[in-house]
Amino acid sequence: MSLPNQVTLARLVLAVAFFVLLSQFDAHKEQELRWLLVASFWVFLVAALTDVIDGLLARWLDQVTSLGRVLDPVVDKVMVCAAFVFFVSDGFARDGQNISGVRPWMVIVILVRELLVSGLRAQAECAGRDFGATLAGKVKMFIQSATVCVILGQLGWNLTALEPLRTGCIWLTVVVTALSIVTYLRRAQRLLATAGEPRSMGAGVGEASSSPKPEQGSGT
Repeated sequence: MSLPNQVTLARLVLAVAFFVLLSQFDAHKEQELRWLLVASFWVFLVAALTDVIDGLLARWLDQVTSLGRVLDPVVDKVMVCAAFVFFVSDGFARDGQNISGVRPWMVIVILVRELLVSGLRAQAECAGRDFGATLAGKVKMFIQSATVCVILGQLGWNLTALEPLRTGCIWLTVVVTALSIVTYLRRAQRLLATAGEPRSMGAGVGEASSSPKPEQGSGT
């Protein structure tokens, strides 16, 4: 259990706290429960910072591990996807309107992207291919995380003037997420096209562990 992996596990604990806080929010009692959104904002922000820290530690200490390669992107996806799922839940609905500005179809785009890339990464690594985060993935992760913070901050502190910024961030997240799908599909096509004959699961795992390891850190 390396130090970077311990930081990643700490982020998983923060994710649980984040879920508990958001699950207690009710838009019908927005005035009394805004503190939950403020608390969620700070928990998510700290978790996002640990995502950067574990990646830096893994590179500086040369402690990129198989566990970290799997666990780090999983925790990232859980945090972001769960946040957007909560934003379209009944807790953020008041008088038939969703106060977060997020629409269900937007969440579907985000979930499809994350599940698709996870599947492509698993297939590529089983074939012994490096499928680390690209620049598009890092930019996507940053924008998604920033959008979550903007939504929580705008609602938590009732900053009406920031509603246009919130809307812009949400749409930017959807567009960047959709574009990153194309980037990863093209990359997967190139990698798998040169993978040769299908290999057994055991061989794939063994070769993946000996191939150059992708960076552990933000961006998936």
